[in-house]
Amino acid sequence: MSGLLTEMAQGSLDRLERARAAESEQALWARVSDAPPPPPLRLSPEGFDVIAECKLHSPSAGDLSAHTVDIESRIKAYANGGACAVSVLTEPTRFGGSLAHLQQAARVLLPAKVPVMRKDFLVDPYQVMEARAAGAGGVLVIVRMLDRSRITELLDCAAMLKMFVLIEAFDQADLAVANEVLAARKGHDEQTLVGINCRDLEKLGVDLSRLEDLAEYLPEGHPHVAESGVASIDDVKRVVDIGYALALIGTALMHSQEPCELLDAMLAAGRECALAARGRSLRIATGVAGKDEQ
Repeated sequence: MSGLLTEMAQGSLDRLERARAAESEQALWARVSDAPPPPPLRLSPEGFDVIAECKLHSPSAGDLSAHTVDIESRIKAYANGGACAVSVLTEPTRFGGSLAHLQQAARVLLPAKVPVMRKDFLVDPYQVMEARAAGAGGVLVIVRMLDRSRITELLDCAAMLKMFVLIEAFDQADLAVANEVLAARKGHDEQTLVGINCRDLEKLGVDLSRLEDLAEYLPEGHPHVAESGVASIDDVKRVVDIGYALALIGTALMHSQEPCELLDAMLAAGRECALAARGRSLRIATGVAGKDEQ
């Protein structure tokens, strides 16, 4: 693992130990059992969706809170802009997050029937239950941080709690693990997305070309998510043309003073591209495509 992921994994383990000391797994399970079901993740038939992210800080971009008067107003803007889900960072040391932010987001999004996803460096099913108790409808699982058995445990826990999972990969080796794990789960009643994070974990820069280079290795039968570096309308068009059905967008939306309008424009552009791509595929399949499409 990279230095950042090693640091985040150790921090996650430390938080897990403190949480278990404060609340037993049995007590947490009792809270989860009493919690109302989260809104389901619904993807648009128009072929493109955005998971909008709320994070107050990041190792690469620094402070992201300049245009955020309060978390709830930004979360509402995301829902009004058409986000299919909202990702909330709960890692405290490098991302300025907390479970309290997750609870706030879940409360705000409930009337709009938009699920919230806990984005963190999860290492144990206890943390999936924590997310569910806070109102989350989904969690992030980072392949590179975990062995196959632990990935399976996290997926089992999420499925039991009717939560969706975004499985995150960085390279071909990660995707090989994701393919193997998901192949063993065929027939399971669960909703799993698979994303490629195009951020370099050492230098923290982004390279969107990684999304195209790795697209052929993505597991079939699962919606594909472009993560990190999608910052403009042109970026959205690019990832949709490659074949991604979703983009997880954080920094660009956090920097925007009008996140609702930016999100709406990104969704419109992405869905227009998805519709055009479907048209090209149909013309090719029916033998009526022009030379420039063949």
